[in-house]
Amino acid sequence: MPRPLVATIDISALHHNLRIAKSHAPAAKIWAVVKANAYGHGLERGVRGFAEADGLALIEPDNALRLRELGWQKPILLLEGIFDASDLETVVRARLDFAVHCNEQIAWLEQAALKGPLDVHLKMNSGMNRLGFKPEAYRAAYQRLQAVPAVRKITLMTHFANADDPLNPGLPLQQQVQQFEQGVAGLNEERSIANSAADLMHPELKSDWVRPGIMLYGATPGGASAEQFGLKPAMTLSSKVIGVQRIGAGDAIGYGSRFVASAPMLIGAVACGYADGYPRHAPNGTPVLVDGVRTVTVGRVSMDMFSVDLTSVPGAGVGSAVTLWGDGLPIDEVAHAAGTIGYELMCALAARVKVVEL
Repeated sequence: MPRPLVATIDISALHHNLRIAKSHAPAAKIWAVVKANAYGHGLERGVRGFAEADGLALIEPDNALRLRELGWQKPILLLEGIFDASDLETVVRARLDFAVHCNEQIAWLEQAALKGPLDVHLKMNSGMNRLGFKPEAYRAAYQRLQAVPAVRKITLMTHFANADDPLNPGLPLQQQVQQFEQGVAGLNEERSIANSAADLMHPELKSDWVRPGIMLYGATPGGASAEQFGLKPAMTLSSKVIGVQRIGAGDAIGYGSRFVASAPMLIGAVACGYADGYPRHAPNGTPVLVDGVRTVTVGRVSMDMFSVDLTSVPGAGVGSAVTLWGDGLPIDEVAHAAGTIGYELMCALAARVKVVEL
């Protein structure tokens, strides 16, 4: 018999969330981001869930080929571009768009004997300071790409660090926008600038393409809750109570004995641990649902299980249903309690967890 731990993926929620993204940018085309195995939801489900998208975007060239094998015929964008000159053969064969963010990538294009056509996305470093050409170097990079015979189309691209926190003193959103506008002044090409947060919260930032990621899976990029944005959770991680202990005041629970009961308690062991993707660093008090009743974790998360307080859950016992995140318990709330973000929880889902679809 399999363990009772199951991740349920709601394909209709993926469809719904894509439509929400589109409603915020009705004039734009949509790159649905499916990197990291579609944020843990599975590439195959991403292809079906985002069938209405104009293109799919990811970083892994091998998974881009997998998308073609799965039947995706519309554009595919490699967000980090190519990693070696030899990748250009794959790009041409699979008809992949790709980001260009450094001089080395341009040199590979200049030196390759390619017929193309190649559609590239020239990335500007407008303040994130990870990848891309700084505004003062952007035009020269653009001109070099224009001179490559195989390059058919150049899209102007950047990525926002704080679209969810526009007044961030380290890098206000408007400062990045101004940097981008200065760097692309006079270049009459399509633009791709908006991530999930920009799409949801900054309709004034018009662009030809938007690149929603986390919002498509029903979590928030910040600024408000997923529910307030009208998003639906696409992944629900559920399990069952597999053991029960009655403990007294002064008894400790789990490795390190970091939780000590102050009164008699009913404790349930849940079939899920850090080897399944649940965060080991989740503290006492991380929310969980047992038989639909909200309660909390107690003690340290171990490899295969963790403990929950059943004292206030009527009738709870072995076999009680447990929701770790998803339907009824937002993943962002669990992530916040654990000092992380919903992105990490989704992407950390382990291969040994059974996945089913609604």
